[in-house]
Amino acid sequence: MTDPNAQPPVDPNEQQPQAPQGPASPPPPYGGQQPQPPYGQQPYGQQPPAGAPNYGQQPPAGAPNYGQQQGYGQQPPAGYGQQGYGQQPPQQYAYQGQPGAAPLTQAEDKQWASFAHFGGALGAFLGAGTAGWIAPLIIFLVYKDRGPFTRQEAKEALNFQLTVTILVVALYILGAILTLVVIGLFLFPLAGIVGILGIIFGIIGGVKVNNGQAYRYPFAFRMVK
Repeated sequence: MTDPNAQPPVDPNEQQPQAPQGPASPPPPYGGQQPQPPYGQQPYGQQPPAGAPNYGQQPPAGAPNYGQQQGYGQQPPAGYGQQGYGQQPPQQYAYQGQPGAAPLTQAEDKQWASFAHFGGALGAFLGAGTAGWIAPLIIFLVYKDRGPFTRQEAKEALNFQLTVTILVVALYILGAILTLVVIGLFLFPLAGIVGILGIIFGIIGGVKVNNGQAYRYPFAFRMVK
């Protein structure tokens, strides 16, 4: 008699049923590429090709940091266009004005001061009392900022010779006008006397200054300050 609860015999060649699995991912199409990793990351275990920029990673020490902005207050790295150690900076050509004239020495200062007086006397002699101001004026303009003694004496000689010139010219003109009158005859000799005084006092002033003494003329309209 057969037992109804007995298990049927198991066939060893029969396969056991397997648990259901999820849908398998389809294989990549022929000639297709593998899915790309996110931008800025390399696949795990792979190195970037040689010469390709390594985005998203810090460069090694000393290498230029391409593609990144400098932070505020940071100095840019040394690179193209910057001076290397030991190199001379490029020369900058700029126009430079003429340097100022050197000041006169004490001997030169005294010499040019005496020339102002002697030149006035010579001009008064050659110009009949009307050209004594030329030499003192030239010396005053050229050396007034180079020697204090020359400036002082040239100015004094210039004022005196200008005074002599004005007086001589005025007497000549007045004498020519008053020629018909007897008094006009005396004005021409008077103009000559004034011219002679310009010569005499000019020589005296030159000698005094050449000895190192300042000289002041007895009369002069001091127009040049």
